[in-house]
Amino acid sequence: MNDVIIAGGGPTGMMLAGELRLHGVDVLVLEKEAEPPPHVRALGLHVRSIEVLDQRGLLERFLAEGKTHPVGGFAGLTKPSPDRLDTAHGYVLGIPQPVTDRLLAEHAAELGTDIRRGRALVGLSQDGDGVTAELADGTRLRSRYLVGCDGGRSTVRKLLGVDFPGEPSRVETLLGEMELTASQEELAAVMAEVRKTHFRFGAMPLEKGVHRVIVPAEGVAEDRTVPPTLDEFKQQLRKFGGTDFGVHSPRWLSRFGDATRLAERYRVGRVLLAGDAAHIHPPTGGQGLNLGIQDAFNLGWKLAAALRGWAPEGLLDSYHSERHPVAAAVLDNTRAQMQLLSPEPGPQAVRRLLAELMDFEEVNRYLIEKITAIAVRYDFGEGHELLGRRMRDVRLRQRGRLYEQMRGGRGLLLDQTGGGLSVAGWADRVDHVVDVSEELDVPAVLLRPDGHVAWAGEDQRDLLHRLPRWFGAATGGASLQRPMGWGPLNGRWSEGP
Repeated sequence: MNDVIIAGGGPTGMMLAGELRLHGVDVLVLEKEAEPPPHVRALGLHVRSIEVLDQRGLLERFLAEGKTHPVGGFAGLTKPSPDRLDTAHGYVLGIPQPVTDRLLAEHAAELGTDIRRGRALVGLSQDGDGVTAELADGTRLRSRYLVGCDGGRSTVRKLLGVDFPGEPSRVETLLGEMELTASQEELAAVMAEVRKTHFRFGAMPLEKGVHRVIVPAEGVAEDRTVPPTLDEFKQQLRKFGGTDFGVHSPRWLSRFGDATRLAERYRVGRVLLAGDAAHIHPPTGGQGLNLGIQDAFNLGWKLAAALRGWAPEGLLDSYHSERHPVAAAVLDNTRAQMQLLSPEPGPQAVRRLLAELMDFEEVNRYLIEKITAIAVRYDFGEGHELLGRRMRDVRLRQRGRLYEQMRGGRGLLLDQTGGGLSVAGWADRVDHVVDVSEELDVPAVLLRPDGHVAWAGEDQRDLLHRLPRWFGAATGGASLQRPMGWGPLNGRWSEGP
């Protein structure tokens, strides 16, 4: 029996596989496609996803394959990035989705994930001991848990009978990669004119003469699984731009709508949902792939804890209670952005007003933090202002950077008291780093494996009260005493006489 079967080998599934393997969980990924798709549906990674990659030591390989761009923009309205954005990675990483898919799959494989392509899940059932997955070829596989990361048309979600409320597509857009004969000058001139009123229009150069072309569709197709034709692209390009730019030799053609739906539940017994299987929305703002990666980052350590037997009560259920509201907020901001992209007079008036408001740094910062997910704060109850927020990367006086200490996917106590605190009893789950950062004005912080602040302060008794909530019961004795020979000095803990 496998520990976990992941249905879907996209970025969410591969990120989750890597997170589970860090904890020694036996993982099988089932991907229905025999080969990774070459389509470039997503174009980049936002700040929080970049931080996630840095926390796991993956960022350098992504930076080598991508290109950094300034942070900023909401519904195509761009303003300069605000000063002192709360991150050490204040940029967007432009990187095609097939590259992201490949790098995450390589990472999962390096850690020992069993990846099987061309294996479609068609049925499942569960009992008190595990889940039975039925494949299209009749094979039956058992696992203790199963996670559906199988996209917006998720088979897993449908088999579970989980409701997927929301709105169907009302606006459809054609997207594809193809060559064109028009000059860059003609292309730029037409785009500049059309995009005064229609923002879902344009052609972006990729490589070797290939362009990524986007144009509004004639209507919403009855069967959106059927790809559009090149003639449809030509017709719509001529309708909006007066020219089809001489498009030819398509590599792939697709359509996407503005359907917006959110799964009612992320967990049914031993089966969970993540990524597009749990939520779909328009691609405006480029948040979909990022949202899925961040789902996996939240779920991985919790599922591993459940499998390893130390998860406190309610930990696995907190995946839904934390991530469901985040997805709901993303759905709302993409709804708003789609309205702002409408050529109708009312939405255009609101767009002009928002453009003025974004000149205020507070408004601009608020929208950027929303799109990049660095404003996400989970509800951990009352406490320090950092509680529930993700911790930015900070430089440490002796040990380099904070994120470099988080490669193993464990909890971490950053202790600036000089060693006056202890995680004895949880040392198999929490690393104790005694160091100082000039960027952090709090005696100590306890971080969950996903980098969110579970506790901040300097009181050992308070820390011992917080540790079991996220890391389960202590093994052995958990001392309430500070180490001998240490005492308070100027608000920190320094070695006594």
